Amino acid sequence: MFGFYNMVLRVDATHKSFDLKIISDGVLRQTLGGKGLAAHLLLLHNPPRVDPLAPENHLIIASGPVSGTGIWGSCRHGIYTKSPQTGYYSESYSGGTVGDYIASTGFDAVMIHGASEKPIWLEVSAKTVRFHPADDLWGLETYQTEDRVKAWIKENRPEARSCGVVVIGPAGENTVSFAVIENDYWRSAGRTGIGSVMGSKKIKAIAFWGDCKKELADAALTKTFVKDIAQTSKDNPGVKAYKSMGTPMMVDIMNNVGSFPTRYWQKGTSEHRENINAAALHSHCEVKAHACRKCFISCGRLATVKEGRHKGLTIEGPEYETIYAFGGLCEVDSIEEIVYLNDLCDRLGLDTMSAGNLAALTIEASRQNKIDYRIDYGEVDRIAELLNDIAYRRGIGATLANGIKSVAKAWGMEDQAIHVKGLEPAGYDPRILKGMGLAYGTSDRGACHLRSTFYKPELSKMIDPEQISGKARMFVEWEDRLTIFDALILCRFYRDIYQWEELSTMIKGVTGLDLTQEAMKSIARTVTDGARRFNLQEGLVPAEDMLPKRFTTEALPETGKIITEEQMRLLLADYYHERGWDEQGRPPEKTA
Repeated sequence: MFGFYNMVLRVDATHKSFDLKIISDGVLRQTLGGKGLAAHLLLLHNPPRVDPLAPENHLIIASGPVSGTGIWGSCRHGIYTKSPQTGYYSESYSGGTVGDYIASTGFDAVMIHGASEKPIWLEVSAKTVRFHPADDLWGLETYQTEDRVKAWIKENRPEARSCGVVVIGPAGENTVSFAVIENDYWRSAGRTGIGSVMGSKKIKAIAFWGDCKKELADAALTKTFVKDIAQTSKDNPGVKAYKSMGTPMMVDIMNNVGSFPTRYWQKGTSEHRENINAAALHSHCEVKAHACRKCFISCGRLATVKEGRHKGLTIEGPEYETIYAFGGLCEVDSIEEIVYLNDLCDRLGLDTMSAGNLAALTIEASRQNKIDYRIDYGEVDRIAELLNDIAYRRGIGATLANGIKSVAKAWGMEDQAIHVKGLEPAGYDPRILKGMGLAYGTSDRGACHLRSTFYKPELSKMIDPEQISGKARMFVEWEDRLTIFDALILCRFYRDIYQWEELSTMIKGVTGLDLTQEAMKSIARTVTDGARRFNLQEGLVPAEDMLPKRFTTEALPETGKIITEEQMRLLLADYYHERGWDEQGRPPEKTA
């Protein structure tokens, strides 16, 4: 099929072997690749109720049909598995440069099972995979690991010219439940603990290189589409905003509406916002806009601290979600210190969002004398020490490494802990943005903001944030369109640029499929239903779609707002109905 190789590489880490699996055009038409293909493969190959850290759990790395093409926002890859953090469907995406290198190998996906006895790293090239010992890499931080693997490829594979590398840090090696898989130093497939699955298989890194190129159905149409999108988007207000200020601009936006989670979800505004917002970042750091390959939005901030104890420290970031997690929840009142904590998490291979949430929960536990451990809001060095202890499973860090569900139970804080299905929410309080409550409840990977990005229509007043009845209809429309994004594997920041018509043109040019809006929605429903079936197979019950108790009972002091249990039940009931699911949230039986 145009836009695909019709090929999956299956890797057995136990026996250091591999084989090739042909994927039919029929499967690709139903799934469009990416998330759709991965959900199909997990349902087909993962044993039901498998331990996420067991060798039998599969780790799937996929590119989409637009990967390796000139489509703007397409240089991304997705990683899929059963999550050790939630026990349910896991998907995580990353940008940078690696997506194109994966596409150059000639595989639509790499599916890994088994576990090596000793540390290894994989070299995936055109139509093959090689297994290398990684004893010298095991224990290294992420930046060092990436540097060494790239240097080895450069020295030993001159035909490769360059490569893309994904790595884990000490957190992944020690199977921390929210460990990430990183690439290009600062890009992370950051949520749901996929790094610990890679670590459980004793795989430290994977390098991708090749010279394969996809055949496009209509190269001329694709080229024209790419040119037209660049031309029509150059004056787009959203593009200009992201290019000039990046995601940290959300600090002021969310504070202004009272939905910036602060002091472990006790408040909706921060008194020190001016110390941690986009203006502070651009004032206290040398900042350059930084883009993934094939992107004109350049939302990334390549930031170098100007003065103070972290002078000279450079990272790409911090993103809004990292600022909210440490600057809001943990009340760190300095953008330079947030840069420092961001860098530490990247080196260790920790998800900054879960790390910040758990650090803040630990602060609350300490203040309430539930644990014999002294740490308080704003104490950067104590937070940094805690992060190191988590990554290496030392002391209290060993408890935190198991994730928020386990921690809350151990410390008697189940009524205080903020998560859905074991995944902590993003920096959008659903007591203000009610549609984000539905997003957190229904996302197949836990409390996720990105599967629907429904904060956008609520903040822009496309729909009233307080509306309950009928909200699910617009929500499903957004979720369906962005599910097609995840099948193609496109960046979320192109959501305003790629509407249904643009997606249809893109798909036609790349794959040759002439899809109507309804046909694309049908594919999106198939993909969403597949991920839901996976979760039901793993034991999901409807109660797990509900929000944490504090959101329904504890009002924000600035506004007095909550999201009631009844409101959430109505939102879920409408959502199930719009999806064609039954009252228990079960999709209809799959037809042949």
